[in-house]
Order: sequence, then structure tokens, then C-alpha cells
Amino acid sequence: METTLKAIAVQAYGGPEGLAVVDLPVQAPAAGQVLIATEAVGVGGVDTLIRSGALAAYGFEEGHIPGGEVAGTVTAVGDGVDASWIGRRVWAFTGTGGGYVEQALAPVAQILPLPTGLSAAAAVTLGSSGAVAHFGLRHARFAPGETVLVRGAAGSIGIMAVQLAARGGAAAVAVTTSSSERGERLRRLGATHVLDRSGDAGVGAPAGYDVIIDVVAGKDMPSFFDRLNPNGRMVAVGAVAGQPPSDFGMKIMNAFQKSMSFAAFSAATVPEADLRAVRSELFTAAGRGEIEAVVHELLPLAEAVLAHQKMDAGEVFGRIVLLP
Repeated sequence: METTLKAIAVQAYGGPEGLAVVDLPVQAPAAGQVLIATEAVGVGGVDTLIRSGALAAYGFEEGHIPGGEVAGTVTAVGDGVDASWIGRRVWAFTGTGGGYVEQALAPVAQILPLPTGLSAAAAVTLGSSGAVAHFGLRHARFAPGETVLVRGAAGSIGIMAVQLAARGGAAAVAVTTSSSERGERLRRLGATHVLDRSGDAGVGAPAGYDVIIDVVAGKDMPSFFDRLNPNGRMVAVGAVAGQPPSDFGMKIMNAFQKSMSFAAFSAATVPEADLRAVRSELFTAAGRGEIEAVVHELLPLAEAVLAHQKMDAGEVFGRIVLLP
């Protein structure tokens, strides 16, 4: 029996070269945990922020193992866990890290069985991103017949927000993205209008939007308040471009009579039972071909540096998946 496993750790904050392959001892699952032979690891935007050191103040120290979601086969269970999980293929949320490994530990409360027809790569593309998109739209009180703009639509969260808004009966789903090629791919996924990164209206695009789902944030975020309709709602579900200016709320106050609103959303605020139910629905829908899990590229776990280089360069459409 092997006593060590390969993992990827943040050896030094900064660029992707700060990631390195390390050997770790194989750990037995603690009470309430399962051990998973990892088949696929999702590479998320938060992984790049942790690696860069941007989240060091939140306790992510050098030596941290990134990765919040994996899929694979349960090989062992801890005390209090039903042994029938052993041998089952599952998706798992590992929390704030610990996923870039050959064998991952996860709480049994954070695993879901994979339905027939759903690959491990598809599962780690949908599990977190699909839930964020679903509940982000709910947080925005999206209703059928409304117009929606997804800012930063080429990532896994944005792609899911496009598909779910279209499935939910949006009157229009506009997207911002960096190229016409990406725009055409987003149209095939449900977008009706493709805008440039500034949100400038394309031909026939709505003049304003009832809902804006923003994955980007950053210095340009306040300008998108100008694109909200009266009673419009913007929800930030990510911040891949960093924090907005400290005075960004002045845009809303200066347009007081439009009754616009802004909210930040994290899936950490959603009850676990609700997350499980929605993830299960999304997995089933993807297994039936009703929604698409867009995998940008499959890379070996040892090539995590390359994966992060592609993320930093903005080359990714969908999600990069690491294969241990």
C-alpha cells in the first residue's frame, strides 16, 4: 500500500511558478469524512487568488493545497460514515482547499453521487459554478421575461449563468466577453446579444437590464450601474479583476430615483440542503444533455502551473480540469 501521494502546493505567493509538486503522507479519513481516489480536479478563479497571495489575510498561508472540488471514487470512510459509500463515484466539495491531490479528503455531508452519463470532469465543471450561478440569479430575484447581462461570461460561472437565465425564460441574455469567437460560443449556449468588455450595446441589444450578474468586479464595475433599468439589481458573484473602487456605491446614490440595488453573493450563505438539491438537479440535467458543462482543457495534475498560466492570461473558456 502506498504511503505517500502527489499534491500541488503554493510554495511561494505570486505567479504560477510558485506552485510545486510535493509528496504528502496518505491520511486516513477522520470521523465523518471519506477518502476519494481523485479522477478530476476543478481549477477555479479563487485558486489563482490564493496562489497570488491576494487572500493571505484570510488565512491562506504558503504551503496551502488549492482546489475546492474534486470527483472520483470513494476508497475509505471514517467513523460514522456508511460503508456503502466505498466504491461509489462522487463529486465532493473539499472546502477552501485540499483538492489538488491524488487522494482527497472530504466531509461526507459535502459529497454527491455522480449520475450515470456524467463524467468526473463535467462534475467539477458544474458543481460549484452551477450552484453559484443558480443562487446568484435567485439572489437577484430574476424572473421570467426580464433582461439579463452576464459580465465576464466566458468563465465557468458566467457560462452557467447564461444557460440558466436562458432556461429560466429571460427576455434577453447579453454577455460581455473578449472576442467574437467566444461570443459565438456563448450564443450557442443561450446568449442573445454579445457586447464588448465595456458593455457597449451591440446591434439590437437592450438599452438597460433588469439583472446584471457580475463575475469580474474590478475598477470598471461602477460603470455597469449605468446599464441597470429602474429597479434593476446587480449581484457580484466573483471578483476576478479585483476589488471595485471604495466609492463604487456613489453611482447608486447619485441615481437614487432609479431605485437600483447591489449585492454580493457567496454560496457559503446557502443552506447545505439547498445546495445539494440544486447540484443534484444540475448533474442530472447535464447527464441528460439539457445543459452543457464546458471543459476548456484536461491537463495532468503535475501541469498545474500551466493551468494557472492559462487562467492568468485569460485564455480559458469554461473550466480547466486537472487529472491526477
